[in-house]
Amino acid sequence: MKSRTLAPIALAMAMCLAGPAIAKSDKPGADWMPAEQVKQKLMDAGYSSITELEADDGHWEGEGMKNGVKMEFHVDPKTGAITKEKPDKD
Repeated sequence: MKSRTLAPIALAMAMCLAGPAIAKSDKPGADWMPAEQVKQKLMDAGYSSITELEADDGHWEGEGMKNGVKMEFHVDPKTGAITKEKPDKD
């Protein structure tokens, strides 16, 4: 009976403690490459325009045009390397 009562309390406490860590991942860290440098690296990689760039889930994420195609991308926050890119279906 006690474990039924303690489980929801433990879960609630864990979520409260994890909240600040989750929120941090949507803000650039102190050791992240600045957004302007990331944009320049993307332009050097063939993007002609960057229409969106934001911190999300521990990386830079955004949208831009590459070879006439609207693309979605993820960028490593410390190196500026593109880690994922695909055509934007929206």
